[in-house]
Amino acid sequence: MKDKPAIAMEHVTKTFRLRPGGGRTLKALAMDWIRFGRAGRAFDALSDVCFEVRAGETLGIIGANGSGKSTLLSIAAGAMTPTSGTVATRGTISSLLELGAGFHPDLTGRENVFLYGAIMGLSRKIMRRRFDAIVDFAGIENYIDQPVRHYSSGMYVRLGFAVAVEVDPDILLIDEALSVGDADFQGKCMKKMAEFKERGKTMLMVSHDLATIQSISDRIMLLDNGTVLGTGDAEGMVNRYRVLSAQQGAGELAREWGTGEIKIEDVAFLDEDGQKTSAFRWGRTLTAEIRYRAAERVENPVFGFSVSDRGGRLIYGNNTQLERFAVPEVAGEGRLRLTLNPVCLATGAYLFSFSVHSADHKTNYHRLDHGFPVVVEAEKTAAGPCYMPCQWSQPES
Repeated sequence: MKDKPAIAMEHVTKTFRLRPGGGRTLKALAMDWIRFGRAGRAFDALSDVCFEVRAGETLGIIGANGSGKSTLLSIAAGAMTPTSGTVATRGTISSLLELGAGFHPDLTGRENVFLYGAIMGLSRKIMRRRFDAIVDFAGIENYIDQPVRHYSSGMYVRLGFAVAVEVDPDILLIDEALSVGDADFQGKCMKKMAEFKERGKTMLMVSHDLATIQSISDRIMLLDNGTVLGTGDAEGMVNRYRVLSAQQGAGELAREWGTGEIKIEDVAFLDEDGQKTSAFRWGRTLTAEIRYRAAERVENPVFGFSVSDRGGRLIYGNNTQLERFAVPEVAGEGRLRLTLNPVCLATGAYLFSFSVHSADHKTNYHRLDHGFPVVVEAEKTAAGPCYMPCQWSQPES
């Protein structure tokens, strides 16, 4: 059984029909009717999705809001049917798809626990045996006989997760709900999920908490606008997502301008082995190879760069003039290399800018602002966008 997939989706597409809401003019409604007809505009939340999850594997799913993550989990849980494609699962499934999903607001916590068990096909006798463990894990003993409509969001997710795991499913599906819980409860959940992994259970997990999903997933799948961009090792896919997010976020910040006597044709980022990449590690080497073209001979140009956070706030900047690296003249095509060794940035996504201007700073030949995203992974943690090695000591009195 171990070599057979616990979950398999083949060419799954989920299409929704978007119909205009109320409060629109008669002309707008008529135009929508002409363009889209009675059925409304079609929207593919998922498009030709294919993947497998092996028995005992934990697959994390990441992507921006609206990328199709929750729709995919709902289809895997059987709560939603695909428009086309096939879904196959092997074993019992328990899911925590959204806050309070499956709970009846007028029933008490106790009644909802037994209702969930019945939905899972478990007898009241079995649920009675597991009831104390569920309540103990949720930590809501004093409220278990209160209607869940009076529960806080934290109490909802505590009870929901406790029931989902204590019914001992073969497959556990989790959609972002753990972000509602406090730090202590999240720690309990992480411990429980680690136990699940040790017992050979299968998990499919959606989260915007990249550190958590990277630590617990065997593989990660990246979704964007309903399509699978890739599936691979956890760190690599998280970094790819960070680059994608930075690229999308940089759209409004990116700017290109200048007089054009010199143009920066391309910038390639290289790792220590000379391989092109957009992902780097703290303490290692980052090299940017800048390829330029000068339409005519230009004397004493100054090449510079800066690093900003995703919001465009400057972190660091420098140039050849400040570093006393002379570029006497340029003509035609040429290259420069910028090396940062070591990289001192903390974990996160950053935007590089590059420029070339005159030595007197009066003429900007070419500037590419916030156009080059990279991500950095650091084991060290610190406040702010960088980590600088430091030592503490206590002198003897």
